[in-house]
Amino acid sequence: MGRKLLTTPRSRIRSWLRKLWMMSRERASAIKRENGCCERCGAKQSVAKGREVLLEVHHRNGIKWEELIDLIFRYLLCDPKDLEVLCKKCHGELHKQHEHDDWLD
Repeated sequence: MGRKLLTTPRSRIRSWLRKLWMMSRERASAIKRENGCCERCGAKQSVAKGREVLLEVHHRNGIKWEELIDLIFRYLLCDPKDLEVLCKKCHGELHKQHEHDDWLD
């Protein structure tokens, strides 16, 4: 049995991001905007047996996966030495002191 990695594998992060995208309101909104049809050929989404048409939502500006994953490691999955373990009360007080900051945790 192999040793467990000390950091989250990049492949796992990419998989989570894909799942987030697939369940996102933004993706669903784009499909709804086009009435469930392909913007290029007009094919309608269908699950009818033998006539399946699956729609995919394409990012016109592309996705820079490696840059996105790098940012996640930099700000969210940072080195444990840059993390502080606090009780809920102390954590809340710390954020009250930094209300002007754009902290997300």
